Amino acid sequence: MGKKRTRAYTEEFRREAVKRAEKPGATTASVARELGVSAQQIYNWRRQFNRLSDKQFNSLDGVNYFKQESTEVRKLKKELHEARQEVEFLKKAAAYFANHQE
Repeated sequence: MGKKRTRAYTEEFRREAVKRAEKPGATTASVARELGVSAQQIYNWRRQFNRLSDKQFNSLDGVNYFKQESTEVRKLKKELHEARQEVEFLKKAAAYFANHQE
């Protein structure tokens, strides 16, 4: 059997679905039927939107938070790697000089 493919919805679509479901007089179930998605999916999107999940809703007012955090994480990982290499070198140098003292 093949895998079930999930449809990827644009951020604009998800935001609009959540906004429509929150309008007075509208129910999440009715909006879900109109859009062809499950009501649970709209609830998930609402929860993600309220938490500003970087994976689902990564921009707010035109600022892409995911990209900024991703760049910072890469920079910090590189710095950590370099610091670990320096520590290893210093350990080896300290051991060498401790064994070769006159």
